[in-house]
Amino acid sequence: MLWRLCYGGSRNVIARSLFQPTVKDLNTNLYLIRRCLNDAASPQTRRKLRVVGYWLLGCCGLVATTVTVGGVTRLTESGLSMVDWKFAGRSAPSTQEAWDVEFEKYKESPQWKYQVVHSGMTMNEFKFIWYMEWGHRHLGRIIGSAVVFPTLLLITRRWVPKALKYRLLGFSGLVIGQGFMGWYMVKSGLEDKPESMDIPRVSQYRLASHLGMAFTLYLTMFKTSLDILLPQAASPSSPIRNIRIWSAGVAGLAFVTALSGAFVAGLDAGLVYNSYPKFADQWIPSDLIVFSPAWKNIFENTTTVQFNHRLLGHTLLIGICGLWMLSQPLVLPSRARLATTALMGMGWMQVVLGVSTLLLHVPTWCAAMHQQGSLILLTLATWLHHELGIKKFKK
Repeated sequence: MLWRLCYGGSRNVIARSLFQPTVKDLNTNLYLIRRCLNDAASPQTRRKLRVVGYWLLGCCGLVATTVTVGGVTRLTESGLSMVDWKFAGRSAPSTQEAWDVEFEKYKESPQWKYQVVHSGMTMNEFKFIWYMEWGHRHLGRIIGSAVVFPTLLLITRRWVPKALKYRLLGFSGLVIGQGFMGWYMVKSGLEDKPESMDIPRVSQYRLASHLGMAFTLYLTMFKTSLDILLPQAASPSSPIRNIRIWSAGVAGLAFVTALSGAFVAGLDAGLVYNSYPKFADQWIPSDLIVFSPAWKNIFENTTTVQFNHRLLGHTLLIGICGLWMLSQPLVLPSRARLATTALMGMGWMQVVLGVSTLLLHVPTWCAAMHQQGSLILLTLATWLHHELGIKKFKK
């Protein structure tokens, strides 16, 4: 049977080495067996796997869109406009009376009582923030349907390998957990705290968890789609392996920097010091450590949160520049070279967007681009890490 699968064309050479061996190395025979079995996989199976890969890329696009809408929802302070949550969602109000009911519900929320009531809000302004939150929630439900139901179909029909089944189940668990985390986050901003001197907002801890889960879902699906559509064939040479490890470090640092950005957004820390490169007239702000215990400053002191985000951003840029310079003497395939160059360009663009957001006092359009830039940066770092592991390279 194996002879028939391997018979014909270049496969004939493989078959002869297996069944009419001369003096062959055992490792060579094992390699030929693996190659033979891979070549014997049916075209239908390969087509199904490619469909799965493209489906995961489409899901990545949905997640990226939802992250963008979620960022704008936070920046426009629209996230607390809907004071209830239903798992299956609900339609938007269709009559003026229904809108009046929604508006009255919102007027019972802490955001209205302690913040908006002083500046006022028209019905049209309320409709805008309500639709922002409503759209963000429904995008989340669309992602859930796009991930969970196809996963159940693929598993029940046995169209994917066992290892891939576990990944798909993990994606489904992540997207469902993400929905509950979203409501858990919003709920923190609906709790009435009359003793607090701060404006009503969602917990920065829950906001960072919500964003981190979204980024994790996106990156793991993206990496899996690359594994399917551009499978790795061999381990890279030693110099390239070092670059690959460096790219993994850049991706990890970019992820941590993005999470620190969630704390900046959650605390409105971007409005504390709107100067660059100094903090007002200081290189190190005097109010960097004011809370006790000291570790609380990392997550709750607006000055420390902004300081750390700047520091992480600068360190990330240095890491990207170092990666680019180390890759220059090496001969890379076109896709790996393109990924390296794109990562370098996006690293500088992200810093420009961050500084512009700061100096312009956090305009919505610029801050949203800065958040989306972090996802693009992570995408490029993940892509580069994958490309550097596809095959052996020349020094």
